[in-house]
Amino acid sequence: MRFILLPGEYSVCRFGPGQLPALDLRSREFACMAWTEEEISVVCASGTLGGAQKEESGWRVLKIAGPLDFGLVGVLAEASGILAAAEVSIFAVSTFDTDYLLIKADRLDVAKKALEEGGHSFGNAEEAADGSGSRDGERN
Repeated sequence: MRFILLPGEYSVCRFGPGQLPALDLRSREFACMAWTEEEISVVCASGTLGGAQKEESGWRVLKIAGPLDFGLVGVLAEASGILAAAEVSIFAVSTFDTDYLLIKADRLDVAKKALEEGGHSFGNAEEAADGSGSRDGERN
């Protein structure tokens, strides 16, 4: 797999049920919102969203270069297994096209080393923006 490190630091924010956060998604590289009966969780650039009941900051985002075919099996399992063996916890987010791994900033170097030793590579955010970082469904 090829991983793209997105710029900046991210936060995971928790809001109460029905408490819709005022999140402006324009000009943001990455943001995600999940809504359940118990909570609303938002992942966004640190410092861009207020009013959360709880906030966990200090995350960096690794994007798995995609798009990935829905038929691929074990993409997250492989990456999370390597990271678990290196004692790196993750917060995973999936989209239609690919998967994202949030890694605590103070564990990023450990995570990168473990993934590289596991045969994976890294690119930059420009590759993610223009799609040049991978071929459809590629898993190297």
